[in-house]
Amino acid sequence: QICNQHNAEAPNAEQAFHRMAQTEPNLDHDVSWFLLPSYWAKMVVALMSFLCFANSYDGDFVFDDSEAIINNKDLRAETPLGDLWHHDFWGSKLSSNTSHKSYRPLTVLTFRINYLFAGGFYPVGFHVINIILHCTISVLMVDVFSILLGGLQFSNKGRRLNLAPKTSLLAALLFAVHPVHTECVAGIVGRADLLCALFFLLSFLGYCKAFRENKEGHNFSIFWVLVSVILGAIAMLCKEQGITILGLNAVFDALVINKLNVLELIQKLLHKDKSLENAVLLRKGLLFRITLLMSGGASILYIRWRIMGTGPPAFTEVDNPASFADSLFVRAINYNYYYSLNAWLLLCPWWLCFDWSMGCIPLIKSVSDWRIIALAALWFCLIGLICQALCSEDSHKRRILTLGLGFLIIPFLPASNLFFRVGFVIAERVIYLPSIGYCILFTYGFSLLSKQAKKKKILAVAVLGILLINVMRCALRSSQWRSEEQLFRSALSVCPLNAKVHYNVGKNLADKGNQSAAIKYYREAVRLNPKYVHAMNNLGNILKERNELQEAEELLSLAVQIQPDFAAAWMNLGIVQNSLRRFEEAEQSYWTAIKHRKKYPDCYYNLGRLYADLNRHVDALNAWRNATVLKPEHSLAWNNMIILLDNTGNLAQAEAVGREALELIPNDHSLMFSLANVLGKSQKYKESEALFLKAIKANPNAASYHGNLAVLYHRWGNLDLAKKHYEVSLKLDPMAPGTKENYNLLRRKLEQLQKKGS
Repeated sequence: QICNQHNAEAPNAEQAFHRMAQTEPNLDHDVSWFLLPSYWAKMVVALMSFLCFANSYDGDFVFDDSEAIINNKDLRAETPLGDLWHHDFWGSKLSSNTSHKSYRPLTVLTFRINYLFAGGFYPVGFHVINIILHCTISVLMVDVFSILLGGLQFSNKGRRLNLAPKTSLLAALLFAVHPVHTECVAGIVGRADLLCALFFLLSFLGYCKAFRENKEGHNFSIFWVLVSVILGAIAMLCKEQGITILGLNAVFDALVINKLNVLELIQKLLHKDKSLENAVLLRKGLLFRITLLMSGGASILYIRWRIMGTGPPAFTEVDNPASFADSLFVRAINYNYYYSLNAWLLLCPWWLCFDWSMGCIPLIKSVSDWRIIALAALWFCLIGLICQALCSEDSHKRRILTLGLGFLIIPFLPASNLFFRVGFVIAERVIYLPSIGYCILFTYGFSLLSKQAKKKKILAVAVLGILLINVMRCALRSSQWRSEEQLFRSALSVCPLNAKVHYNVGKNLADKGNQSAAIKYYREAVRLNPKYVHAMNNLGNILKERNELQEAEELLSLAVQIQPDFAAAWMNLGIVQNSLRRFEEAEQSYWTAIKHRKKYPDCYYNLGRLYADLNRHVDALNAWRNATVLKPEHSLAWNNMIILLDNTGNLAQAEAVGREALELIPNDHSLMFSLANVLGKSQKYKESEALFLKAIKANPNAASYHGNLAVLYHRWGNLDLAKKHYEVSLKLDPMAPGTKENYNLLRRKLEQLQKKGS
């Protein structure tokens, strides 16, 4: 029920408690909201957070999940665990020039555990863990908000007191059901943000435990301060933002534990007041604790720097166009515009998109651009809040506003482009932690409005309505994250100028075989971004398959001109040139692709096909052998080697290659078929028959399998079985080449035998 009662759990004047701050106005006093016991409050928050994202549990692997999970070799059992500590989030070596330097080994370790327990890439287990993590974090937020909004106090038994049960519940609910969190929860790669947030909060709560009076009567526990630093390090090993908790712990210590007045402190510093050090810093060990936090943070960053190396992350202009602008003014003004858009997503999380790059947000290049208003609004609000946080005579207001701004801004700093270039324009996942600050400020604003409002229940109903709208928005958005088709199409209305959105819609359609629709979206992606080489490459591939070779060649040639080291485009250009019978150019394109990507088995395979067409059999066999060395499971390369050796009469060598291939890929029916043909020609009928039957069992609808087995029986003299398999082959494919003629020959032979027998 909605009520206006005071906190039932708050201590009265006769209770003994260890006071870490002076008594302040109770934030819950004028708030009309639900008053629940701590256990029930946490249950409600857990239930609401579960309801928001429960429908994402059986979603697919979408968007970045493919690179971070499916294509990440660090998840496989055969990869040594030690490699996780030398690779980035995507499985690339940190020393590589192409590495994004996103060092999150503990997150990758949880993916690996998921993979091992599931026995493969089954997304349900991955999604369930994400949902559980968000529910756990939301429950922890009840305790965190009770400290941030109500202060830190303990009973004489050492139990922390919740002095703001109503407002902490409201803030935790706001956090639990915020739609901007959908990407973190419904997108599996959001696990990094969830794990980081979990250890971030545990570090904060651990730091708070340091001030529970211990048996020796000391004011704080060094043990818990060190535990907090260790948990901060773990948070950073999940995602880079985790390190910011050490700075927030220092801010909390200064404002809540030591009740510093920041403005007064600045004034004393300016006037060089000698009483400052003894009166503020050394009292209660603040300087010592901050030294521990700073030393721990510096050590963590140094170790991370040594592991990662000194090279900057490798990003391109399309990832973050503002960071590549020549003008400092253009960079600064666009960064600030991005900040305003992040703030808007917290205030009104209705327009959400999986990717905000590639023209989604055009650059501001002049002060005449109307979007400057957004920057002005952002800084007007921030400056107003900062002035109140510094200058207000109400210490309670100063503390809450400063903590709210601290939790809003400090965790966002690694994504701000201020210290280093980031690989995105806007990323909803990086707002997961800053939303804590937003929830503090929203809840404090609600308490101020409640204090002034005459009809408090109407205000409470309005906030309840916001929560319910957010729940519905979360459910809708998480359903969009269930499949790539829904996710990509949902972005078309939000970011119609984003070339990557059109590219991904096109790729999804192409994967489903709808080439005509895919071409439309690929063309739009190239129109929006004329330098989008990946869209050109994919469009060129489709046109090649549709035999529109001239346009395919033009697109692929343009792609390699724009990006000369684009190995895949060079290979595809070679395939097109081969189809146009320009063999020398094709060969040159293939070798250029291999030059830029040393380990490129598919390119060696296509090079082998070119050499086979030119009757350069030795070169073809060498190329296919290179393909199988680089990729032992490359079935097509093995098959082509067997077939070429068979066709050139090298049956013994063909048999040896076939047996070698089947040892590596024992269940490949096409290899069984090719080797069975070789064995039949070598008159090893029994072994050939066994392989043919095994291949047919694996692929019973292959007409050629039945037809060639019939030929084997025909040669072998098993005419009835030959007749049976000829008939099956013709039933599956009446136009099967040679089968009808062989069948007619067999029928005439059987008729002759019948005549002789009669």
